Amino acid sequence: MKQNLVNVLKILVTLALFAFLLSRIDLQLVWGIIAQSNLWLLLAALALYFGALLLGVLKWEILVKAQEIQASFGALVSFSLLGLFLGNVLPSNIGGDVVRAYDLARVTRGRAEAAAISVLVDRLMGLFAFFSAAVVTAALATVMLAQAYALEQIEVATVIAASAFIALCAAMFSRRIAQRLKFIFNLGPLQRFRPTAENVYRALQVYRFRYGALALNVLLSMTIVVLTAFVWFLVGQAVGITDVSFFTFLLFNPLIAFILLIPISFNGLGAKEAVVVFFFGLVGVPGDRALAMSLLFHVIVVLTSLPGGLVWFSKRRQTAADRPQRNDLLSPAPVTRHPSPDSK
Repeated sequence: MKQNLVNVLKILVTLALFAFLLSRIDLQLVWGIIAQSNLWLLLAALALYFGALLLGVLKWEILVKAQEIQASFGALVSFSLLGLFLGNVLPSNIGGDVVRAYDLARVTRGRAEAAAISVLVDRLMGLFAFFSAAVVTAALATVMLAQAYALEQIEVATVIAASAFIALCAAMFSRRIAQRLKFIFNLGPLQRFRPTAENVYRALQVYRFRYGALALNVLLSMTIVVLTAFVWFLVGQAVGITDVSFFTFLLFNPLIAFILLIPISFNGLGAKEAVVVFFFGLVGVPGDRALAMSLLFHVIVVLTSLPGGLVWFSKRRQTAADRPQRNDLLSPAPVTRHPSPDSK
């Protein structure tokens, strides 16, 4: 019930943000810009974004191998696509990371904690890359843009959030903190979670000695930041934003991602459009073109998530096919009644 209320509130926030934008931007102009956009540039952006998704799977695979988990790249791709589909297309309460962790845990044969930690650390390294880029780009934006005063609070917020995030990561990997907190699992009902906590701790400690894997993961995460900025650039070119340099898109991309970490709207809709209109308005981009660019970018996100629908449909069919077999196994065997000697 509580989760349903949260979803309703997010939808209301999304509608309110769109109503606010459309009160200042002519929707007909936006549709006209979208209708006249360059299809070839949009297709190139779609292909590049899908390539960035595959690169994201590759950086996850590095962490999975560090845990000595046997899972093929193709399997990891299917897990990731399913998570993206559930998160971006279906009105589901299940996050993409949860789906990835669950599907990988099913093939690890008793190493569910290690599978979950690989997903967690992959997410943390990705956030580290985005936080780092956001701090740098916010500082550059306040120096280079004419309306720098509008970004000063964002710069302060990114520095605070990045500092807190780094402190959290350090605490997670700290042996000293883990030793001090282990007494919690000696208390009453928490004792039954002690084996799981120990498995999680051991899985985390694996990465303390995998500096190369962590560094390569962060490097690939930085590459994804650049690639997604180029996707924004191609979509901007497609809708006629031709007088804004790629560096500006590289500047704004981490800031947009940073602000959207706050889940106030449904799948980021509305919030992303408002942020894009604000940032690109600082460099003179009309609101109608900025809004058209943001909507088309969201279309690309949804389209790249659709292959996960095939994975989802295939799993549903497999589950439906297995169900009768399971029922047959669970149903009692028929009893054959033989006539008794007395009945002859």
